[in-house]
Amino acid sequence: MKKDKQKRGLVLASIMLAMFLAAIEATIVSTAMPSIVADLGGFSLYSWVFSAYLLTNAATVLLFGRLADVFGRKPIFMLGISLFLLGAVLCALAPSMNVLIGARLVQGLGAGALMPIATTIVGDIYTKEERAKIQGYLSSVWGISAVTGPALGGFFVDLLSWPYVFWMNIPLGLLALFGILFFFKEEVSKEKRSVDVAGSMWVVITVSTLMIILVEGGVGIDWMSWTMLSMIVVALIGALAFFFHERKTDDPMMPMDLWHIRSIRYANLTSLTTGMILIGVSSYLPAFVQGVMEQSATVAGFTLTTMSIGWPIAATVAGRLILKIGFRPTAILGGVSLIIGGIIFSMLSPEKGPLFAAMGSLFIGIGMGLSSTSFIVSIQNSVVWQKRGIATATNMFMRTIGSAVGAALLGGILNSQVANAIESSSLPASFSVDSANSLLREETRKQLSEEALLVLQDGLTSGLHLVYMGLLVLAVLSFLLILRIPKKED
Repeated sequence: MKKDKQKRGLVLASIMLAMFLAAIEATIVSTAMPSIVADLGGFSLYSWVFSAYLLTNAATVLLFGRLADVFGRKPIFMLGISLFLLGAVLCALAPSMNVLIGARLVQGLGAGALMPIATTIVGDIYTKEERAKIQGYLSSVWGISAVTGPALGGFFVDLLSWPYVFWMNIPLGLLALFGILFFFKEEVSKEKRSVDVAGSMWVVITVSTLMIILVEGGVGIDWMSWTMLSMIVVALIGALAFFFHERKTDDPMMPMDLWHIRSIRYANLTSLTTGMILIGVSSYLPAFVQGVMEQSATVAGFTLTTMSIGWPIAATVAGRLILKIGFRPTAILGGVSLIIGGIIFSMLSPEKGPLFAAMGSLFIGIGMGLSSTSFIVSIQNSVVWQKRGIATATNMFMRTIGSAVGAALLGGILNSQVANAIESSSLPASFSVDSANSLLREETRKQLSEEALLVLQDGLTSGLHLVYMGLLVLAVLSFLLILRIPKKED
């Protein structure tokens, strides 16, 4: 028994290490992104580095969950870590922005397997009574990664170079891989179940087309062109095909009957909007702090760290609040905090300084911690044990889709504002959206003429102001959706 407990501890440590890698990826890359763009060029592709990772993550998270039910957790989890590490190596060696985006697609594939299967393995090896405590350990991984991510990103960029952001995954990933390989033993059910590959393909087609529309619309592709019209048609057909396919298949990737449960429906819709808020803060705040406020990567990292500190603390407090006042009032408090954060960001200007930006981040983090914890408890209380895994994965899927669409939509807004600022100025034709690269590093900033510096910073400031006004709208929408969650499940 003692040996089993020891093995369980080692399996848990391996899972937490793998989750740490997937969780730290967002914040550490966000902090390094201005330096990566300054080095590789391609400011117009900025949002694709996030979108590519989130796209394959979102498109495969439900598929990997199903594969783990059919073939067992161990082989699929190990496949996930291997793909994640392969993507990290390719990212570190990337000679251009296009190669980096391709490598992020591979890394996102791996992350799609890591997150849901890690939670499932914990459910398999711990009893119902033990799970609450272990869930606390897993939440702490998000907290630790969120706090250390921006700091590590700033450290690597300021003292070493950006490829180290990806190289650091290798030793940790190999430790997690060997831990699962040697210590995790599982009994795989011999029951024959199908894998919904078609459903997964429709998700990939729909989400990737939608993201191209949002990022390139009005910048790379004219809104009134045949190319844009045909892409909108493809996205609509893909979404409808996915919906009808999932309704008639025996083993659906996303069981549609889950959406009939009110608490799940509104928790999932809110996760979609909060996913967009999350990516809006973590992707573009470093660009504002470095490009407009002219601060270092370390300071940019600090403004994100406050969100990362607020989230795990609020998630821990939420666990106690849910027991005292219920999950709906706890989620409402989270919605209020998101609105406060949205208001602070909508007022953000270069003169306000990094501390003001950090305050906005803190309130967004508190809102995310209170609401997301409430959603998981609400969802898991609403379904039978057999559907708990897929119900939880569906909520993760909605937040990831929100982040993917948010990165594309907000990136599209930013690019078009920078493009408009350049077009309406008297700058030479050689200036484009990619010229904003120069703002993200001190030495290239100094080489710009006074007019160019002013035009580009104005474009970036107005673009990011629109992004942050969008965050406030999304925060209000999230709050209204939270109010629709029933007090008790009908």
